Amino acid sequence: MVFTDLRRQLAAFVARSPYRYTQLPGNASRQHVHKRAASWVNRHISAVRLTLCALLCITIILFSTSLMYVMSSISTQPCSGFTHDRHCRKMVARSWGQYSSTFSVPSEISPSIPKDCEVTFAQLLQRHGARDPTAHKSLAYGALIDRIHDSVADYGKNFRFIKNYKYTLGADQLTLFGEQQMVDSGIKFYKRYKHLASTDSPFIRASGQERVVESAQNWTQGFHQARLADEHSHTPDTYPYKILVIPERDGFNNSLSPDLCPAFENSKRESDDRQDAWIEKIVPPLTERVNQNLPGANLSHEETIYMMDLCPFNTVANDKGKLSGFCYLFTVDEWLDYDYYQSLGKWYGYGNGSPLGPTQGVGFVNELLARLTGRPVVDHTTTNSTLDGSESTFPLGRVLYADFSHDNDMMDIYGALGLYNLTEPLPGDRRISPQQAKGFSASWAVPFAARLYVEKMTCGGNEEEFVRILVNDRVIPLQNCGADALGRCTLSRFVESQSFARNGGHWDQCFV
Repeated sequence: MVFTDLRRQLAAFVARSPYRYTQLPGNASRQHVHKRAASWVNRHISAVRLTLCALLCITIILFSTSLMYVMSSISTQPCSGFTHDRHCRKMVARSWGQYSSTFSVPSEISPSIPKDCEVTFAQLLQRHGARDPTAHKSLAYGALIDRIHDSVADYGKNFRFIKNYKYTLGADQLTLFGEQQMVDSGIKFYKRYKHLASTDSPFIRASGQERVVESAQNWTQGFHQARLADEHSHTPDTYPYKILVIPERDGFNNSLSPDLCPAFENSKRESDDRQDAWIEKIVPPLTERVNQNLPGANLSHEETIYMMDLCPFNTVANDKGKLSGFCYLFTVDEWLDYDYYQSLGKWYGYGNGSPLGPTQGVGFVNELLARLTGRPVVDHTTTNSTLDGSESTFPLGRVLYADFSHDNDMMDIYGALGLYNLTEPLPGDRRISPQQAKGFSASWAVPFAARLYVEKMTCGGNEEEFVRILVNDRVIPLQNCGADALGRCTLSRFVESQSFARNGGHWDQCFV
């Protein structure tokens, strides 16, 4: 119809054209003129169509190129100030340390399964999903908002929303956003390891705190949904899957959340000192600006950090993860300083910078080695010999395992595995980027719903299996085992490289 109308219009146009046509006989009617014009259009219709199509294509290409240029210009603009566009909002949301929500971390090595390789074993270790603040922090935040309401009459421009803000955050529980994170993670795990997951269900453990158990349950929902959607899976599904819950209580050996090293608590003082020094360096100007916009509130430096904390916690309290108004009170650069503040706490409190943090993670690593090799657990630290000695509570020979824990405990385990051994001690007098820290920051390593994948794979032309580790989709090149260009080591070399864990770490120092 479009070309028919076009043909008629062209015919009419040609009929009205000032071009001097050959004179028709005197008695030629106007109808004859139209017929002649229509005949010309019919003879050239293919050329007309091609011309119009070419013009249309050129227009689309020019528009797309212009749009791509504009979007590229926006995305490459440095983020600064208080105005956060879409690109900068993403950057802000990934700069909240352990309060960030998990995202695919940039990786120099492709996280895809290498060509000519097949994964034969996958171990997941995952932090619980996004949650409300812990109980004591929630009380502190609520008291701060009440004090602001009681003492401030004139709110600054960007602070006016606080006047009508009601503190409604709970304590310690998963948010709806956090629940969905875990469902999505279960789906992601199934799809990545579909060739195993379509026929085998994972053995699942969860540390005993409620939000960790609920995270495991939500993860199984996602795994189950993905299996039901898989047309090629015909294995009877035993959902709901059994979850082994390991209690978090004094005196109970729990490799997913150990609390058996008395000297460890004292060793965390250096972490507090490092963070306090960083606060004194970067927070005073922020506190001054906040107090100018909230006259009468008289916030301390610690309370300024609380105001920053309210950004991620109110964001994950939103079902869609919409950025909270508190996030716009600080610049992108200030959020990067905040992220580094949290990174100092994790590094020196639980990771490589802690004298005994990695020792806390030894038990889990020895359980991992047992699963990779199919041999009984050998450990005298945080493992539970009763659970690990039973086939029903610690089965060997399975191809899929999923464990659920906390951010601090995962930092201990990263340290025991030596994942960030290339990272130099984080300086306290200047901020360095995750790239400069060889892939470490709190937001890159232990955000809400953080994921550790340990893969064992067979590859064509190689007799021995390889081991590879990913943290939030970033391939972590293995250390001290002759890793190849893909960051992998052979199974035997990997086991040998874990001498810190196999020798018990510094467990003897826990009771000095």
